[in-house]
Amino acid sequence: MTRTIKDYILIALKGIGMGAADVVPGVSGGTIAFITGIYEELIESIKSVNLNSIKLLLKFKLKDFWKAVNGNFLLSIVVGIAISFLSIANLIKYLLEHQPILIWSFFFGLIVASALVIAKKITEWKLRSIIAMLVGIGIAYMITVVTPAETTNAYWFLFLSGALAICAMILPGISGAFILLLLGKYEFVLDALSKFKLDVIAVVGAGAVVGLLSFSNFLSWLLKKYHNMTIALLSGFMIGSLNKVWPWKETISTFTDRHDVVKPLLQENILPHTFESISGQNANLIFAIGLAILGFLVIIIMDKYSPESKK
Repeated sequence: MTRTIKDYILIALKGIGMGAADVVPGVSGGTIAFITGIYEELIESIKSVNLNSIKLLLKFKLKDFWKAVNGNFLLSIVVGIAISFLSIANLIKYLLEHQPILIWSFFFGLIVASALVIAKKITEWKLRSIIAMLVGIGIAYMITVVTPAETTNAYWFLFLSGALAICAMILPGISGAFILLLLGKYEFVLDALSKFKLDVIAVVGAGAVVGLLSFSNFLSWLLKKYHNMTIALLSGFMIGSLNKVWPWKETISTFTDRHDVVKPLLQENILPHTFESISGQNANLIFAIGLAILGFLVIIIMDKYSPESKK
């Protein structure tokens, strides 16, 4: 496949979309990759960074190495994700603190549409595909009700967090940011990105590289061997994750972190009018519905004009 500079700019823009999605707990960059038609190429390209390609690199056969790993494609994606991480982290952090209902509403719409788009990729519905979807829903839901942990900031744990988060990041429906949230490292890493703390970024990044190279092979095998079941499972992950991104919540209990900041420990989803009566705050229902619809339409439109849909 011969690509032009314009094609690589478009791929980088898709990388920016993936990065933006991955910054938010509950939304996966893998979803953006899937609906923009680059998901399977992304997995295969990551998978190609193996012993054979590394041998080419060590022998200084740089051109052969670059071709073997689909280097132009991967570089475009990485550049896009990096731009997104470094430029959007502060904005997302601000919105989550000051307009949580509106931003969660937008992403709720994104995830609903994404689940539908991914489920549409299932070529044949059988009992095992339905069971796989139900399993995915159950697993994702259980993950969303797990209480976020207060964990160490040691480098070894940051490395592990990066490895686990990246595995989730390339799965449509499971957010790497959400895994970081469960591990108690979401705000810590977000702060490191916004303040450009190189040591934290480097350690988490190294963990991400190791996790990515390890997991991509397994995921590639699943997609080839059990395509419909895997897609159904991924779609189930997305449906189950909706519990996490419901905009209106009641805080049942709180905890004080190591910086003496009070944070929610256990939250429960509630209806907008219940939220207003309990908190005394405006539920912003009209704006929330509008943003949820906007999020839904963004994914539907992206899917309609994606390369896979055109095929």
